[in-house]
Amino acid sequence: MTEPHDSPARATVEDHLLMVRERFDGRAPTYDDSAMHRALASAVATFVDLEGVEAVLDIATGTGLVLRALHDRGFTGPITGVDLSPGMLDEARRHLPDADLLAADATSLPLPDTSFDLVTCVTGLQLFPHPDAAISEWARVLRTGGRAVTATFLGVDPTRHRAAPPPGTDHSAFDSVEHLAETVARAGFRVARTQTWTDGADELLIAELSYDAGS
Repeated sequence: MTEPHDSPARATVEDHLLMVRERFDGRAPTYDDSAMHRALASAVATFVDLEGVEAVLDIATGTGLVLRALHDRGFTGPITGVDLSPGMLDEARRHLPDADLLAADATSLPLPDTSFDLVTCVTGLQLFPHPDAAISEWARVLRTGGRAVTATFLGVDPTRHRAAPPPGTDHSAFDSVEHLAETVARAGFRVARTQTWTDGADELLIAELSYDAGS
């Protein structure tokens, strides 16, 4: 059942999305100054298995750091990035003039079915009001044999998180291998392999998810 347009539940979601958009619009000019963000993007690009990958979609792409790191690794296929923040996408376009960069809600992607071999989402899942819907969209846009790669914060303690997360942010569904596996299984994914990454302050789980269209 869908919520009426003016229902409290919908208003709450729209308020959250607006807050996230405004927060990251404000951070866009200095986002790349973070050594942590740059190093994590490089680690994810190194972790990714590019065998058989012809087209990549990066969800919550921000300034395009992951797509840029994949390009630096040698990937030359078509790349698409989706983000809620126009400010972040403006920064991404300066570095990725040939990429398809779209401002959109991650739970309703303006993209055709079965059009990508790899979906990446780095430190974005906790920002989505309905992460299950976002993950289901990955399943929709992936081709047969496609996979997703995520990076999520492990054992998050808000008191030591270097940048206070937006109100309403919830890491609990992704803060361990077990929780991530349980969450993505609802959309037909399974955790295929993982790697723990840290910069000495934050600790993150990088995971490859394989998709079983029959599950």
